[in-house]
Amino acid sequence: MPFVVGITGGVGSGKSTAASYLKKHGAVVVDADEISRTLTKSGSPVIAEISQAFGAQILHADGSLNRSALAALVFSDSKALEKLNAIMHPKIRMEAIRQIEACAIDQIVVYDMPLLIETDSVALCDVVIVVDLDTKEQIERLVKNRGMSHEEAEARIRNQATREQRNLVATWVIDNSKTTKECEQECASVWLGIVERAIEARS
Repeated sequence: MPFVVGITGGVGSGKSTAASYLKKHGAVVVDADEISRTLTKSGSPVIAEISQAFGAQILHADGSLNRSALAALVFSDSKALEKLNAIMHPKIRMEAIRQIEACAIDQIVVYDMPLLIETDSVALCDVVIVVDLDTKEQIERLVKNRGMSHEEAEARIRNQATREQRNLVATWVIDNSKTTKECEQECASVWLGIVERAIEARS
């Protein structure tokens, strides 16, 4: 197995930006959100399973997934969210493991997974990076950058692990409330630590 780095953070925290920075240094990124989008392409078996569970109202007229409608449904109904997670999470995990195992043993793989803790995926990782952001600033970014209402942003955050839960499993915590340059410097320092850990693991 390659050396696996889990990277996680609350919605809108900037974890994917940090993952992209590590990719520039040579890491291979396995992106859970990208896997989810691939699994839910129009006409896929997963789309059929989701529409059977939630009805045709979560589909566009062309049969593709109406992600906004699905999000509005599941983030206002905890039972609906559990049902969606039961459909999606095992499939995402299986495909992520397949992609990780396909990598060369000497590679460093970053598993970019927003729900790393919630899906018990920490066990797949040798080390974990948490990209941390103050909740107030997190909400402000979701409203500004993703067009969410304040209430929608709060609902998304409530349905994820808390900052404290994430930080408990962290090997490194990157504070993303700083300037872009400072965050890049933190990522660079973390990358050096990752390389050291990977070398130790292989020796």
